[in-house]
Amino acid sequence: MPKLWNETIDAHRHAVREAILDAAAALIQDGGLRAVTMSQLAERAGIGRATLYKYFPDAEAVLGAWHERQITAHLHQLAEAVHRPGTPTQRLTAVATAYADIARQRHGGELATLLHRSEHVSHAEQHLTGLLEALITEGAQAAELRDDVPPAELAAYCLHALTAASTLPSQAAVDRLVAVTLGALRPLP
Repeated sequence: MPKLWNETIDAHRHAVREAILDAAAALIQDGGLRAVTMSQLAERAGIGRATLYKYFPDAEAVLGAWHERQITAHLHQLAEAVHRPGTPTQRLTAVATAYADIARQRHGGELATLLHRSEHVSHAEQHLTGLLEALITEGAQAAELRDDVPPAELAAYCLHALTAASTLPSQAAVDRLVAVTLGALRPLP
């Protein structure tokens, strides 16, 4: 087959897959994770159920793919904050704030717990811990952050502390959590 034909087929498959994931996002927005069914996905995506089953075996697989897409987007957002201009502490604050905002948007419930146990979540957490560790190392070298605790431990502390944002009622509370968390990284007098 000509290359153009293969590219056209691949582009079509990608567009259908994205339409399915967009439909999942809309259904989740409207009714939560449990509202996603194969019938509703097909209808919302504008495809037949047989076509939907060619892409995903069940609603759980669609939710897993949607969640992986969400996590990838979040990692890109966090990586952008890492590479902004500014001091290591300013960039760490931007990453911590962005992560806390993401944590606050988390969906709750049994299905969310299942999604957050997946391999792509573990990989994303490792990646995020590495980003935080690099910023903390850079901040310690610039004497902006403490250097008496290994950066890997401080990164783990930050990640776990900021996850508490998922239970906070307001943006002001999230901002306070970020300030308290990062306050613990300041150099000792």
